Order: sequence, then structure tokens, then C-alpha cells
Amino acid sequence: MSAAADLIILSRRRWLLATRPAFLTLTLGGVLLGLSASATAPHWPLALTALLLALLTHAAVNVINDVADHDNGSDAANTARQFPFTGGSRTIQQGLLSRQQMLWLARGLLLPVVAGGLWLVSQSGVWLLLIGVTGVVLGWGYSAPPLRLNSRGLGEISVLICFTLLPLGMQSLLLGAPDRRLLLAALPYGLLACALLYINQFPDHDADAGAGKRHWVVRLGVARARYGYPLLLLAAGLILLLAVVTQALPPAALLPLLLAPTLCRAALTLWHNAAQPAALRPAIVRTIVAANLYPLLMALALFPY
Repeated sequence: MSAAADLIILSRRRWLLATRPAFLTLTLGGVLLGLSASATAPHWPLALTALLLALLTHAAVNVINDVADHDNGSDAANTARQFPFTGGSRTIQQGLLSRQQMLWLARGLLLPVVAGGLWLVSQSGVWLLLIGVTGVVLGWGYSAPPLRLNSRGLGEISVLICFTLLPLGMQSLLLGAPDRRLLLAALPYGLLACALLYINQFPDHDADAGAGKRHWVVRLGVARARYGYPLLLLAAGLILLLAVVTQALPPAALLPLLLAPTLCRAALTLWHNAAQPAALRPAIVRTIVAANLYPLLMALALFPY
């Protein structure tokens, strides 16, 4: 292989890694959950287009987050980050891509999202428009000015809303509107995504505080913030139990409770090591695993819906 070909491959790899592709699986799971809840009316061209656009949106949000954290200085100051889970991709800090190139990448990712999203809305209706616009605005505004939602203590609720709406968006595309049953199944998924964001903020606490990112782990301090993680998990479990007890969801919807031991171990690890970033890696990994497995287990439980 020629040196020129090697450079082309290296360049493409840099652009790809800047999107943090390994973390896009969380979005994939949410789309599959929505698809499972719409199995009575599958339309594969629409579904696959929606999946691609959802992944591109998540990738763009990751890139925008890196640019914003470069601008506020939190990534550069973050010496306690737990690579590759927290502290951003470090693409700009390592000189792999410039800030301007990252902006080009974000815009390049969002352009097909807007164009493709408008086409999907033309095939569906107002519900998809509302869900799609909400997701894009919250995703962009999570870290980018002027909203900077995560710096204002609104990042957690933004993530909860975005990931809860993700399966509902797929259902709205294929069936015309979301329904209450899927909302109940999706809420714990959103809460687990929120819990993942929440635990990831513990290693980044000092750098984020210095950069003025006033999310709830910074606002509460690591000692008091420990309570937030198990409360998020408890809320997810209670919603699931109540949905089954009231027969809003079938008994099979309890299948994701198999993840409870994994999440309990993560909660205990956080409780005892909240101020020790390196010791939190196992808890972060367990939270990632649970957040990714939940929508897959729920999709299996609800299929056919």
C-alpha cells in the first residue's frame, strides 16, 4: 500500500474517531426498541433511514460537545478523566483535528439529518416533527452556546428526554403516533441513559467545576451527588414494576430487571469511590452495559408488540 493511501486511511480514521462511534450503540438500541414496538407495520426503507439519521445526530452531538468543551477549557484541564468514557475524545487537544475541522464535521453530519428528517416528516406527520426537532435542539443545546444546558443543570433532563423520545420517534414514523405503552417502556431507558451521563460526571467534576459547567454533580459535590445515581435507578425500576402491575405492559417487560444486580454493583462502587476517579471505571462499564442492554431486552419482551 502506498504512503498516500496510508495517509488517506489515517485521515478518515481521525474523522471517524472524532464522532466517538463506540458510544453510538446506545442510540442503536433505542431505535430497535421503537422498531420492535412498530413490528406490525414495518417499512424498512423508512426505518433504516431513521436509524442512519439517529446515529448521525448522536455523532454530531458528540462532536459539538468536544468543540464546546475545548472552548470552555474543561477537556484540556481534565487530568482525572477515565479514557475512553469521560473527558471527550481529545481529538482537538491531541492535534488530530483542528477546532474548525470539528465544526465542519458537525455541520457535515447535521446537514443530512435536516434534509433526511424533513423527508421522513413528509412521510409521517406532526408527531415525528415535534420529536425530531426536540431531539436535535436538545442535543445541540446540551453543550453549545447560547443554551449550554449541561452547564445550567439541565443536561441530565435533556438526556432523559432525548433518549426517552428516541423509540417514540421510530414508532411515530411507522405508525403515525406514539402510544402510552411504549412511553412507559422507554422512560427507564431514558433514565439509564441519564444515569450513565451522571456517573460519567464524577471523574470530570474538578475540570467541569473550573470551567463553569454547573451540572448536578458539580452543584451537589461528589459526596451528596452519590445519592442521585441510585435514585435514577430506583425510578427506572419502579416505573417498570408499576407498568406491569397495572397491566400497561405485559409481564415479559420485567425481563430488563435481570440487569438489577449489575446496576446495584455499580451503585455500590460509586458510593464507596465517588471521589476516586480511577476506581469508578468498573461502575461506568457496568452502567454502559446495562444502558445498552435495556432497550434490547425490552425490544425482545415487547416483540411482537
